[in-house]
Amino acid sequence: MSEPLEQGLIETWRGWIGREERRSEALDPEALRRFAAAVGAGLDVEQAQPPLAHWAFFLPVFPDSEIGPDGHPKRGGFLPPVTLPRRMFASSAMTFGAPLVLGEPAEMVSTILDVKHRSGRTGDLVFVEVERVISQGTGVCAREQQTIVYRGAGEATAALVPVAQDLGPDDEAWRPDTVRLFRFSAVTFNSHRIHYDQPYARGEEGYPDLVVHGPFTAAKLHAYATRRLGRPLTRFSFRAVAPIFVDQPVRLTGDPATGAFQAIRCDGAQAMAAEAG
Repeated sequence: MSEPLEQGLIETWRGWIGREERRSEALDPEALRRFAAAVGAGLDVEQAQPPLAHWAFFLPVFPDSEIGPDGHPKRGGFLPPVTLPRRMFASSAMTFGAPLVLGEPAEMVSTILDVKHRSGRTGDLVFVEVERVISQGTGVCAREQQTIVYRGAGEATAALVPVAQDLGPDDEAWRPDTVRLFRFSAVTFNSHRIHYDQPYARGEEGYPDLVVHGPFTAAKLHAYATRRLGRPLTRFSFRAVAPIFVDQPVRLTGDPATGAFQAIRCDGAQAMAAEAG
């Protein structure tokens, strides 16, 4: 385990609370069409937008000189320069308002809401909470509170041991392969190497294989929950519990009566928990 973080360093990072970033762009239908293709949705986005359509826009763009060795942008800037080596998208809570109007300008305002430090069995954890509000002339289209977690390198993750699982009558199976991971990385401009560089994922970050993006799983759960509820969602939240790896089956399941949905890994463990309504 690495040395505990100094309190002064944590307080420096908390100085980022309240920092705000504003970005504007026209909502390109072709960008949304590529996103729809990557998540397995219909391509007629003018008639029906794909799950979590707002993720197709306001992508982070950094020059080559500002990309770190893990493929993420170097630390600092809008997000605090947390020194813990591993960074993950841990959870999100969203509400949806006016539909996105394609071809028209939109604005996203991002705000650092909090920076929290926790110390537990596996060492230090730093949670950065970010609010993102996307709006157009019609009003707020999406309001999202993301939690990003930073942690130490930790121990290597053991390979999963599959167990027999029966699909329920309303369950759906999903098996993300290398091509689908690449397409999702490309369409979200996510260059984190754990999603496409197998030697790096295994040798540097200790995973048994390529890691499926948490947002990719969330998009699949959103689409599944929409089908089960039979209507567009007004709210959706998810929490990543355990990693999913490439070429292994995932079971999507849930209960429309409670709004609780889950992605279950091939070893029977819950990988993501979601609530929809």
